[in-house]
Amino acid sequence: MNLAGLEVQLSPLWKALWTSCLFCDCCPAKKGRWDCRCACSMGNGTSRLYSALAKTLNSSAASQHREYLESPDPEHLEPIDPKELLEECRAVLHSRPPRFQRDFVDLKTDCPSSHPPIRVMQWNILAQALGEGKDNFAQCPVEALKWEERKCLILEEILAYQPDILCLQEVDHYFDTFQPLLSRLGYRGTFFPKPWSPCLDVEHNNGPDGCALFFLQNRFKLVHSTNIRLTAMALKTNQVAIVQTLECKESSQQLCVAVTHLKARSGWEQFRSAQGCDLLRNLQNLTQGAKIPLIVCGDFNAEPTEDVYKNFASSSLNLSSAYKLLSPDGQSEPPYTSWKIRTSGEYRHTLDYIWYSKHSLSVRAALDLLTEEQIGASRLPSFNYPSDHLSLVCDFSFNNEPDGLS
Repeated sequence: MNLAGLEVQLSPLWKALWTSCLFCDCCPAKKGRWDCRCACSMGNGTSRLYSALAKTLNSSAASQHREYLESPDPEHLEPIDPKELLEECRAVLHSRPPRFQRDFVDLKTDCPSSHPPIRVMQWNILAQALGEGKDNFAQCPVEALKWEERKCLILEEILAYQPDILCLQEVDHYFDTFQPLLSRLGYRGTFFPKPWSPCLDVEHNNGPDGCALFFLQNRFKLVHSTNIRLTAMALKTNQVAIVQTLECKESSQQLCVAVTHLKARSGWEQFRSAQGCDLLRNLQNLTQGAKIPLIVCGDFNAEPTEDVYKNFASSSLNLSSAYKLLSPDGQSEPPYTSWKIRTSGEYRHTLDYIWYSKHSLSVRAALDLLTEEQIGASRLPSFNYPSDHLSLVCDFSFNNEPDGLS
């Protein structure tokens, strides 16, 4: 099936979901912060929005494709008030514990900016098919993985931090959840699935998982978009990346953003290193020899001791890892970004990163990580938190006088 045929087949389904995704009369827009703790009454437990959230679209058409997909720009769609969507999600989650409190750490810099910071969110959200069918989380109750509620936890996390740019991995509900809802929140989305997604091995799956990149259209316009199937040892691999050049509407400055998800598992260190080198080569070209500032988000499946990390840290793109700035010396990565217990044992690793051009961008703030006490003895995912990976969120600004080494 070609891309045009897929768009024709899916468009009525998208339109039906978008049309049904309306708010009940008991949920008028409320003033104040998106992350307020109130939740509207659901009446008999079903509102028109809740029906849309609870619905699972038949995405058999999406599960068959193996090529890059970008959704059409839905200019005709009625916007959603993010406060109302957040309240609806919390109403669905009323029986679950409240979302963990995480604070932003102000990283004062000597580079003032006349424009609002750019908030970037990186998150491996845990593919639903993998969480239910392959990952074998030994301490996570099956009820905590129910998609009808877990997707509301994911949306709650996104809405609470209000990113301008959102980079996701392990997305297997792009067409029925994230693309329709986030489009109505003002985002433009792109999805690139793995060629041979392990999700497809799970019965009743929702299609392949892949990477997704969203940006707010009121802040950026798309200049260029590229989708990369990563190579290793001259062979095409099952891992992918999306790279987009955006133009900031306030400053007219360009920014290149990449999202990727490298090969998992121990023993594949050199394979990940080769994938990283391929991505760096592509980024060198797409940033015009590092002239365009760059942000790379991803689940690298690699600790800082691995070669792929060292290659990014020492590349000619002059990249630095944003979350190092939370350490006392500014040189150490967090102790973990993923913490889970599988039937094969407990896994506590630093795998997720936000890399940035250190000479042309400044990190103004970063979201602190969950503490061990917050995560709890059963680790992740849980009734409190929907993924086995923590979300990373940073505020960036352009340096006023970049020195040309970005």
